[in-house]
Amino acid sequence: MTTLIIGATGGIGAETARVLAQRGETVLLSGRDETKLAALAGELGAWSRAADVGFESHVRALLEAAAGHAGTLDTLIYAAGAALPGALAEADPAQVRQVWNANYFGALWTLKHGLGRLGAGGRVYLIGARPELVTARGFSQYAASKAALAALVSVTRLEARRMGLILVLPPAVDTGLWAQVGRVPKGALSPQEVARAIADDRAGAGESELRVQG
Repeated sequence: MTTLIIGATGGIGAETARVLAQRGETVLLSGRDETKLAALAGELGAWSRAADVGFESHVRALLEAAAGHAGTLDTLIYAAGAALPGALAEADPAQVRQVWNANYFGALWTLKHGLGRLGAGGRVYLIGARPELVTARGFSQYAASKAALAALVSVTRLEARRMGLILVLPPAVDTGLWAQVGRVPKGALSPQEVARAIADDRAGAGESELRVQG
């Protein structure tokens, strides 16, 4: 099995790469932070390429390079994300773009350029958010971008006429994203738990949602 993980330098992405590599699978890695990406690729002996998912050209080039290196992909995992919470009245344009690029536009370009590179039965996992957990003060852009991602995935299933597009819906997860907020919520899952749930799911039927339980 060959899997490309976009957002591999984040908590969930990195742990998913480790879980899959430990199971003897081929992992291809991408992220914005070239230093972290090189370290993870070196740890796992994996192919890697840096990309900024806010640019369609970067995502297209990444997928072309990954396919050129490994051939047909079995799985795409989109684990890029950003929160940057703040009051709507004080919304900063640069931060708003950063949140939407990570949570929505990068996923859009990944689906546009990645679906055609999946083999028969290939799957795409995208990290979403449970609406009831993100409808909170300061999270307008995070909640809106994750809601847009869910709608994008639903409509893409209709247009592409294919199953295997799976929205991963964990509760709070203890990752670096919470450094943007201030503290990790009590009872948050570890990134390893989410990574194992994604890895295990690929042996199942592939429902449209993967609700990771604590």
